[in-house]
Amino acid sequence: MYAIVATGGKQYRVKEGEKLRVEKLNAEAGETVELDKVLLVGEGDDVKVGAPYLDGAKVTAKVAANGRGDKVKIVKFRRRKHSRTQMGHRQAYTEIEITGISA
Repeated sequence: MYAIVATGGKQYRVKEGEKLRVEKLNAEAGETVELDKVLLVGEGDDVKVGAPYLDGAKVTAKVAANGRGDKVKIVKFRRRKHSRTQMGHRQAYTEIEITGISA
């Protein structure tokens, strides 16, 4: 069984037992979180689609770790103007493991 969940402004296709990185959630490692914005639940020909979300459907997940991604460098350069700006950014994430899908 798989589901499509929305969290952090993005949508993810998840299966039970799968690990994935989502935008940072307010949960510590080892805690259980419930993702209730479920757009679709299905297995084979049996597919339930919400409008926009399914009522009563939820995905439970266990928080594996919190962290920050690799550094992304931003460089703004204007030729012949003696102007250069450098910045960096590291996006925070939460790694979760899907433990259950209920429709």
